[in-house]
This record gives sequence, structure tokens and C-alpha cells, in this order.
Amino acid sequence: MGTALVYHEDMTAARLLWDDPECEIECPERLTTALESLQQRGLEQRCLRLAAREASEEELGLVHSPEYVAMLRGTQALGTRELQALSGQYDAIYFHPNTFHCARLAAGAALQLVDAVLTGAVHNGLALVRPPGHHSQRAAANGFCVFNNVAIAAKHAKQKHGLHRILIVDWDIHHGQGIQYIFEDDPSVLYFSWHRYEHGRFWPCLRESDADAVGQGQGRGFTVNLPWNQVGMGNADYVAAFLHVLLPLAFEFDPELVLVAAGFDSAVGDPEGQMQATPECFAHLTQLLQVLAGGRVCAVLEGGYHLESLSQSVCMMVQALLGDPVPPLSGCMEPHRSALESIQSVRAAQAPHWMSLQEQDVAPVLSPSTGSPEGRLSPLLPGGPEFKAAAAQAVAALSSLLDQLRLHPTPSVRTAVALTALDAALLLPPDVLHQEGSAPQEETQVWARPHEALAQDKALTALGKVLYLLDGILDGQVSSGIAATPAPAAAATLDVAIRCGLSHGAQRLLCVAVGQLDRPLDLADDGRNLWLNIRGKEAAALSMFHVSIPLPETTGGFLSCVLALVLPLAYGFQPDLVLVALGPAHGLQNPQAALLAALLRGPAGGRVLVLVEEESTPQLAGVLVRVLRGEAPPSLGPFSRASPEDMQALEHLRGQLRPQWKMLQVAAPPVL
Repeated sequence: MGTALVYHEDMTAARLLWDDPECEIECPERLTTALESLQQRGLEQRCLRLAAREASEEELGLVHSPEYVAMLRGTQALGTRELQALSGQYDAIYFHPNTFHCARLAAGAALQLVDAVLTGAVHNGLALVRPPGHHSQRAAANGFCVFNNVAIAAKHAKQKHGLHRILIVDWDIHHGQGIQYIFEDDPSVLYFSWHRYEHGRFWPCLRESDADAVGQGQGRGFTVNLPWNQVGMGNADYVAAFLHVLLPLAFEFDPELVLVAAGFDSAVGDPEGQMQATPECFAHLTQLLQVLAGGRVCAVLEGGYHLESLSQSVCMMVQALLGDPVPPLSGCMEPHRSALESIQSVRAAQAPHWMSLQEQDVAPVLSPSTGSPEGRLSPLLPGGPEFKAAAAQAVAALSSLLDQLRLHPTPSVRTAVALTALDAALLLPPDVLHQEGSAPQEETQVWARPHEALAQDKALTALGKVLYLLDGILDGQVSSGIAATPAPAAAATLDVAIRCGLSHGAQRLLCVAVGQLDRPLDLADDGRNLWLNIRGKEAAALSMFHVSIPLPETTGGFLSCVLALVLPLAYGFQPDLVLVALGPAHGLQNPQAALLAALLRGPAGGRVLVLVEEESTPQLAGVLVRVLRGEAPPSLGPFSRASPEDMQALEHLRGQLRPQWKMLQVAAPPVL
């Protein structure tokens, strides 16, 4: 079990044979550069490498008409002038004598990946393919796309593997109208696309790319379009779109498989997208998707035309698929006003179809984006001044990222445990470190001295192990860990862990305390520690860094609490260490605790320490170990609506905190 990488060098054979500035960016180097980067970073060697096969014409027929397939088969015998003339009949397309072979390999790679994941041969994977597919329609090539690779894979998963719920996430910067048309009346496929739209002026300039296009017939509500009406969207905008739109719907939908139309023209420096999201953002997005469908995530390459940005983004995605901790997000985590307007529009359009949005405050439906389409906005032509400026910007951002990776290399030990009495009952994976060490006794006693609950030998011994593990995480020797403490000493141990973390190098420490755990009274409210108590007595924000909320009673309430409060605060705070404490009467079911820990791996770059009571069950400890090392959490079970009381408390709290924490926003603030 692991991560598959599906590829075939023959997919580099097709290339543009005549002068066409619009099409020349779709070149073979897109694949070779990405593969070289995966090899240089040692990521390809860790994947199960699968050679792509050709999709059969019967498999292509799951989506495409026989006449269209026959036309493409005929391109193999055409000369250059005939190919150019035929290409001119379609929008932004070029054909080559090897196009049919390459396109069959691209579709076949997606099918191979789906088969490998759904048969349990691997957990997840990436199909590194060209030509891309998401614009291709039943009988038409479009926008560099020949066969609709992701749509064929979804149809195949339904037909061959009997799946009933498939989520397609399209983060390419262009709207995948081909996928939308194929599934717009199908409630078994939830299609989410964000895309550069600019009020209909950006290609493909379609009215049905706007937020109010939600599907047809039985498929209403299963097409989700998030149009970006300005360029320059960055990490905060992309994460906000996931937290406030995609993930609430995805958890309610409960997919059996996640397909990603992985276009990286939405990354910084790309001439088509002109966006600002850095490569590590795509690792975070991937990690967020891995908590769905038991981690069965199949990514298929779509666009991406700045070779360095593309290759680094691909590497980041594969790193996340492998379960590695990912670098923290850089830059200010405040969504742009235009992004919030788009999020507001799509939430309003989708609210009638989804309980998870009905439970939250949703702004009134906005009027559809206006502006008459004026044709495709001119792409940045290679060699032009705008292209050079975008390329220079990308080089600077990527250089900064690579410097960060050198400063914070991935620890050799992903997860360590110090569970004392629980150890014997746990069957630990071989790559999990069973920690034997302890902090020096003298140091431990100094930290314990203010706490009567830590005076007993048992509590002191457990504290020494916690401090030793905490130092290992802060020193970069270990990425994450889980430690046990006696129940009577839980609060005191957490207090020491916070103070020790802040004094030993953590600049910003997020503490998520679940259960009967009070914030230490004399803990400085200086912005270095964000305390969030779940299962507090009441919803209250005593300060922007001291937040308490009761534990919701239903799956819908719990998910709203995590997605609409905990994660926006965590990403906005940008901690370099997360402490999760499951204290007395924490009330979390094992899948809830696992989901919380899994989602909190992202904001601090994987540096998470979970404290549990020694009296906890081995099952709880076991599932926490698995998610900290990158495995998917178990399902929460059927979605159930949050209670009005829980949602009222959550919305009241969000309203209090929204002025200080911009990641909580789901609508553009009024213009004063």
C-alpha cells in the first residue's frame, strides 16, 4: 500500500508542428520537467511506478461518441497541413500524428490509477499525463484536451467498481466545462470547479461557468462553480474556498472516491492563471482532500504552463499523497475581497441543496456575475514583458520556498509515541518510533514544581516523556507525536507543555483542548498562544486568543465546528506547533478525534503533539498514531444535521471573532 505514479514516456511524443502562440505552451517538457523534479527530490522512488496503458475504444465510449473516436483515430495518417486544418475546426487545439496514441495513454493512465486505488493495491496516486482532458466534450476536442480523462475515470469507477458517489475536484484555473456537461444531471458525481472567470470575460467565456450554474434535473446542487473574478488569488483564498465551500459539501456528500483534475496553472507564475498560490498550497489542499473517502484520492494532471511552478507544485502534491508533513503556508492569511464575494455567491447558490450550508448564516443570493463575454483574454505570450514579469515573480516565490525547505527538512521520523501503559496493547507500524527516552529528571522536576498534580512519581515520569518528545518535535528530529499522561495530571501536563513549547523555540503555539481543561490563569495573552477549548461550558471569546465552545452533538455540528471555526483560526494564526489535548470527559468518538488530529497536521507543517489520558483505549491511541503518520481517518458515519442551539452558539462566536480573524469570513464585508 502506498502512492502510485502512472506515466509513460510516449505521452511526450505529440507536439505542435506549426506556429501557434496560443497552443505552444502545451509542450512535452511539462511532463519531463515534472518527472525530473520528482526524481531529484526522491519522491518518484518512493511511489509505485505504473506504466500507463492505452484506454480501449470501448472505455473511451463511456464518454465520447464513436464518430469522434473514429475521427481522432484517423489523425494518425494525416500530414501536417491536414492536421493544422482539422485543428482549426476546434478551439485551442492542435493535433499530431501521435495525438491519438498519447490521448489513449492519458485516459488509460487515469483508469489504471482508479483500478489500483479501488482494488487496494495503493492508497492514492497521481497520473502524470498529457494531453489534458477536462475541457473535452462528447464529440469535441477543446482547450488542449482530447479525451476527458477524469470523466472517463469516473464513469469507469461507477461501471466497473459499482461506486455510487464520486467527488471531482477541479482546481485548474480554467473551467472544466467538459466535465460539467457530462455530469450536470448526475447526482452520483459531485463536481467542484474554481476557475478564473472575470465576469465571463476569461476563456471559455461561458455563462454556465458562474456560481448560479448548479446542475440540471436530478443533478441540481451537484455542480459547484466558484468563479474567480480577479487575478492574484493566493493561499488564503484557496484554503478559504475549501473550508467554506468544498469541504462542507463533500462531507455531507460522503464520497467513495475523490478524483482531482489537477491543473497547476492556478499556481504562482503561470502565464494563464496569473494567480499567487504557492506550490506548498497544493500540498495543503491535497491533505485536506485525504480525509475524505478513506483517503482514496486519484489525481490526474490537467494544465500548468510555467515549468518550474508546475514541477514544484506536482512535487508538493506527491509529498502530501505519500503522507509526509507539508511546509506551512507562507504569506498573509487574509482572503481577498473579490474571493469573498465569489464564496458568498456560491454558498448562496448552493444553500437550497445542502443541509451543511443551510445550518450556517448564508448571505442573500447575489445577482449573477455580469459583463458580456469579450472573447478570450490574451494569454501572456512567452517572451513578452508581462510573461517575463510573471516568470520573475514565480522564480522569487519558488526560491523562497526552496530556501524554506532547506531550513526545515522533513524529519526522518514522521511519528513518535510515548504511551507508557498503552504501548503494550498497540501494534505500531514499523516507521513509528517507540520513544524510550525522557527529559533529564532535574529539568522535569523544575517544570513540575508549581503543580501539585505532578508531584507523584507516575505523573512525573509521564511528564518527562512528554517534554522529551516535545523537544524532539521542536528540534526537527520528529514531525509529530502522541503521549499519555495520568488523568489527574492532564491539565498540569498541558500547562507545562505550553510553557515549555513557547520557551524552547515555538513562536506561535495553538492549543486545542478538548474536555474539562481550563486555560492556565497566568498564561500571557501576548499573541503567541491561541487557546481553543472544545466542550467548554459556553460559547465565549474572552479574547481573540482565548476561545471556548461546547462540543456539538451531531456529525454536522462537529464538522461545522471544525471547518468553520477551528481550521480558519488555525490557518489564520499560522502556528509552528499544535498541541491537541484530549482531557477528562472529552466526549469525542474515535473518528472525531482522528479527523481533528488529521486536519490540524496542515497549519503547523505537521508539527503536532497529541496528549491523551493513560486511561484511553488502545483503539483511540492507535487511530491517532495512524492519522499523524499520514493515513486517512475513519468515516464519521452518516451526516446528521446540527442542532439549532449548536449552530446559534457557533455563529455567535464566529461573529465575535470575525473582525480579528479574517479566515472566518464567508462574505465580503460591507463597503463603508
